[in-house]
Order: sequence, then structure tokens, then C-alpha cells
Amino acid sequence: MVLGKGPVGTATAQLLAERGHEVVVLSRSGGSSTDAVQHRAVDAADAAALTAAVGAAEALYNAVNPPRYDRWTREWPPIAAAVRVAAEQAGVLVVMGSLYGYGRPDGPMTAATPLAATDVKGRLKAGIWDDLLAARAAGRIRVTEARASDFVGPTVPPAQSHLVRQLATLRAGRRAWVIGDPDARHSWTYVPDVAATLVALGSDPRAEGRAWMVPSGEPRSQRQALTDLAAAMGGRPARVSGIPWPALRALGVADAQLRELVAIRHQWDADFVLDAQETTAVLGLQATPWSEVVQATAQAGTVAGKGTSSAGTGRLKK
Repeated sequence: MVLGKGPVGTATAQLLAERGHEVVVLSRSGGSSTDAVQHRAVDAADAAALTAAVGAAEALYNAVNPPRYDRWTREWPPIAAAVRVAAEQAGVLVVMGSLYGYGRPDGPMTAATPLAATDVKGRLKAGIWDDLLAARAAGRIRVTEARASDFVGPTVPPAQSHLVRQLATLRAGRRAWVIGDPDARHSWTYVPDVAATLVALGSDPRAEGRAWMVPSGEPRSQRQALTDLAAAMGGRPARVSGIPWPALRALGVADAQLRELVAIRHQWDADFVLDAQETTAVLGLQATPWSEVVQATAQAGTVAGKGTSSAGTGRLKK
């Protein structure tokens, strides 16, 4: 059972189906079912409806996420509570997590790094995980979580990726304006690697009861990553500059989404790197080579350029 049909939910459902599992995807709008994957409409914040839909599924993969940062405090709590209740009758709950809960890191983040966020979004995500662990300690659920950095890949919408949203700009030979320090080292997580990790966590008993980092390869600064993508698309060398934080704060006066982005500037003005060596050593999962990630993402950007523009706005999803 997969909750959410965004890039992660879709990739996870496809991989489960390829491995012979019966797969049902739950989402607010539903979808067109196939022989491999069934789609059903359900409100993730409705505990009764979600519980009825999940039933006694072997595994429940939670890949849902509210669409805007400024709505997280209102929309996440009822979703998290409903999922926690629905998971009580499922075999195991596999959560798609993020790095928000760590706050400002002082080195590479591992699954054992304390969740020490001080911003609202980080404390919210850390609290949701604490609630799940408390339910597990009480014997009500079995749970595990995959934590990833910012997404990249051909299936990620521009509004949900700091890299993908720049493809149209790079293709046109224009300057790419990015959040934070363009030269700070950053981890990027390929969506197929996320799906592979979620599927592994749902079937390996060793994974239960804790979080795991998604293998994400060597970190690349935004300048390096965008330079790689521009070259793969056959365009002119990338020109990359950082948007000054005072400018973003000024714009945030009238835009709640930008205010929330400024609140997590620590993810962009210094190195923000995850360490998934343990995931590789224990579960045998490895990151897709960066060269392959770049080629797949750039190819999708090149195809998009032959039609409508791939530029977009909205939440920059983790």
C-alpha cells in the first residue's frame, strides 16, 4: 500500500509491482488503475477512511507531503495522526523522511545524528518521528524511515527540485540564480534510489525500528551540479549566482512560502551532506552513479525544452 502518487510514491509503486507485489496507491484524487497498480481515492488526513483503505496491508509506504511549507503546521499533524492510526493494523509502516529534523549540521548527517532542529518545520518533522517511535514502544506499530536530501531526477517536477527547476534557464543559456551559497557542498538524492531504499526497508526485518539514510552519492555544490547538467544538455557553460538573503527576506514580507524558505537557510549557506555508508554496508544499497543521474535528468530537460517550458514555481520539496 503506497500513500501518495508524487515522484516518490509513483516510483515506489512501480518498483513494488516489478518485484511481483500487489500494489495499491492511495491519493486524494485517485487515478487510473492498471493490471500492475490499483489506484484509490482517500483523504490522508481522514483516519477512519485511511484505516479502512489500508486494511491489513503487508506494508504501508507513506510518501505523502503537504504541498507548501507555510501549510505544514496546519496540514501535517492530522495526516501524521491518521497514518499512525492506520499503521496499527498494517505489517510495517515505511516513512519517506527528510533531513529537516537535523537542523544546522556540524558535519555529515547519519541516521544516528541527533534531531536538533530549532526551526518550526524541523521541530515538526522530528516530533512526528518521535510520536511514531512512542507508538512502536507501546507495541501499536512497526515502523522504519528513509531519509533523503533534495530530489533530482527526470520525474521530479520543476517546482519540487532546486536543480530541475533550473533546467529551462540552463537550456536558454541564462544565469541560474540559486538559494544560498552556490559553492556549499550539498547532497542530492535520485528518486529511483529513494524508491529502492523504501522497498528494501519494507521487506528487511533488520530495518524496523529506526531510520536509514538513502544512498545519495558524492555531494555536489549547486554550481557543480548545474554545470554538469548544462554540459549534459549540450548548452553553454552554466553561470550560477546566489540570491542575496536580504532580497529573499524582503520578498518574504508578502510571501509566506519565501519566509519559510529563509527559515531553513542553514541548508543552503553551508555544507549540507548526508552519510549513507551504513545503509550500503547493512542493506547493500548503493547510489546511482552521478553521471547516470545527470544524463537521465538532462535528457528529460532537453525533451521538455522541445515543448512547453519546464520552469515552475512552488514548494521546493525535500
